[in-house]
Amino acid sequence: MGEECCGHDHSNEDVLEATIIQDSIGNSFYFFKRLDEFDSRFLLGGGVAVVAIISMLILSTLWTAAGPSIAGGQDDDWWNTPVHERHTMDLNMTGLRSQLPEQGPYTWSGPTEHFVEVDLPPSEQDVGYPGPALMHIALWMPDVEPGTKVPVIATIHPYYDFGGEGVAGDDSNPNTIPDAGVGAWVLDQFVPHGYALAQVSTFGTGKSTHCQDVKGLGEQIGIQAAVHWLGEQNWSNGNVGLMGKSYAGTTNWEAAQNPSPHLKTIVPISGSIGVQQMFYRNGSSEARAMLYDVLYEGATADATEDDMRMCSDDAIGPVSPFTTWLGAGFGGDQWNDYWDERYHLQDVLDNYNGSVYIVWGMQDWNVDPYHAFPTHELLRQQGINVRTIAGQWAHNYPDQPDRHSEVTSGYGAEAYPNMTRFDWAVELFPWFEYYLKGIGDEPESYVQMQRNDGRWHVEETWPPEDVEPILSSGDSSFWVTNWNSPPSIEMAFESSGPMHISGLPTLHVDVRTGACNGGQLFVEMSDAETGLRLGHATMDVRYRDGGYDAKPTASFAEYRMLMEFNPMDVITSGNGVMLEFSESGMDYLPSPCAATGLEVLSVELTLPIIDRGGEHEAWFDVPPWWEHQEM
Repeated sequence: MGEECCGHDHSNEDVLEATIIQDSIGNSFYFFKRLDEFDSRFLLGGGVAVVAIISMLILSTLWTAAGPSIAGGQDDDWWNTPVHERHTMDLNMTGLRSQLPEQGPYTWSGPTEHFVEVDLPPSEQDVGYPGPALMHIALWMPDVEPGTKVPVIATIHPYYDFGGEGVAGDDSNPNTIPDAGVGAWVLDQFVPHGYALAQVSTFGTGKSTHCQDVKGLGEQIGIQAAVHWLGEQNWSNGNVGLMGKSYAGTTNWEAAQNPSPHLKTIVPISGSIGVQQMFYRNGSSEARAMLYDVLYEGATADATEDDMRMCSDDAIGPVSPFTTWLGAGFGGDQWNDYWDERYHLQDVLDNYNGSVYIVWGMQDWNVDPYHAFPTHELLRQQGINVRTIAGQWAHNYPDQPDRHSEVTSGYGAEAYPNMTRFDWAVELFPWFEYYLKGIGDEPESYVQMQRNDGRWHVEETWPPEDVEPILSSGDSSFWVTNWNSPPSIEMAFESSGPMHISGLPTLHVDVRTGACNGGQLFVEMSDAETGLRLGHATMDVRYRDGGYDAKPTASFAEYRMLMEFNPMDVITSGNGVMLEFSESGMDYLPSPCAATGLEVLSVELTLPIIDRGGEHEAWFDVPPWWEHQEM
């Protein structure tokens, strides 16, 4: 089931004329804070104040400090070590993050601060206290030889100087302090190898002016202008790469929508490909969708004139989730272009010529892995060199053992500790060297995927091209509402034993509506023998064909729902699975027709199966970090 959206002609020939307004601040010391992230899921309750919710919503994007100094002792070409051989490398695995096996030769200086003035089209001008639209950049430079030009690794997001505003705790650090997610790690590992580091605040956050157009056209143009400015400086070699997690990963896609020619690679880590795509899965609405725009505005605004600015979309943004939830099928999800403007992937496919390195957790409930797949294959088909690493972690980086250890059974625990990748810095080094410096051979395109039992396999693409679909079907008759116990059915398959499910299983369900125009199914799949959770699917019957185009429904009418599970790479213990049906689950809202629900008439489950065998060449081992740390 593909994504459908119109490409936007986000012409910004004039926008990319950028000038330095200010250049100040020399060296400084830095420290780190642990902060929760805005994108974390939350439950909606009546009368919950914005200030009370903000404390739950700030910044795991900035979580995890860099590890201690790195050790040497590797061969000169350690960066070319194939993934199948990295478990033999003499890596320093005693810290909190992955480390390069060789320290770079350069010290660094910074930060300096810069303001980039951005021309915006009339549709994106703000009101309230208008003034220049400025993007604020903090910059760290390697102390290279005079005349040496260097590339830039940048991270861009709204989480600098974010959060409490003195009302509900302290604000997060400004962008002049390296953040603990990307900034400090890049400063420690990559800047000494001759890269500049830039930390950029999106519009309306930190010291950047203008209104905060959450993931909209204005924000996209500001990000693209900042990237262009970085590539145009006389110290720059003209090549810019972006990297970041969650919102800081979404800004990677935004930059690539109508990209500067200086943007050569992006490393989106759990960064959503679109706002509607993030909050609605086959029409099922997440709870946090309802106040998403409002809470971001509240968390980034100070009671000062410079923050009392309004975007044109501020009026329709908070309303769109409600009209979509209530009125889908009758125009409620299409009454304005709010969702279309914030769909990033199609523009990337149409306009971007750089490379993409996707990072995702297969147990990420914050930004679900269906954002990564089939995105990998769509990029590949477009001729974009793309690589993906996907482990059984949650909303985290690949090299965070302390966070990986927090997963529970059925949600990644069975893959721990094998999920943590202390070779991730080694993974990224030749990627940045080639795309930002032009050194070495072009990296291969492939997917590193971890199965739910912890084993890693490498595939040319994912889902693998050699999957074999197997089907099980049967007639049923039961009601799924928000007031009855979730019914379960077992689906048996003609298999000689355990099944390796690798892909997006499909579930076609014939249903009958009740005395209401709508209804929803949330289906959880588990191992029929062990009860271990394997995955889930959800759909609102108004989106019964999948995707983001709703159709009207009628009371007491029959429909076929073409459901698709979230991406799964799991192994079963036998030849059957259990399906549990409920009206909503986890953090999804009940549908407007939850009380009357849907009657399930028949089900047809198709599983994508691969056979890798115990000695198949696709399997590989990862560096055994657990032998070097206390667990």
